[in-house]
Amino acid sequence: QVQLVESGGGLVQLGGSLGLSCATSAFRFSVYEASWYRQAPGKERELVAFITDTGGRTNYSDSVKGRFTIARNNVKKTVTLQMNTLKPEDTAVYYCHIRGIYSGREYWGKGTLVNVSS
Repeated sequence: QVQLVESGGGLVQLGGSLGLSCATSAFRFSVYEASWYRQAPGKERELVAFITDTGGRTNYSDSVKGRFTIARNNVKKTVTLQMNTLKPEDTAVYYCHIRGIYSGREYWGKGTLVNVSS
């Protein structure tokens, strides 16, 4: 089984920045596309950022576009999310997710909490 471990969550003030990291144990991470999701209290889990297996294309939700940046390192087998100009609405548990482009297998991390104070 592939394990995902998120790190970097915590408390940050409005307008601040925070970087999240997801470490994976995938045998060949380069054949997995990766995403960051988040879930705020009482709300549905939503996709916030996506990156292809090669890192050649990214997509973002409208709410974070221009503020967040997803990236990956296929040597270190990690995916990161750099979050800038944070807003209280960004407060949520952030989850790392990967999907095998051939197998379709999906794996989730346990999440890391981001709290943006107002």
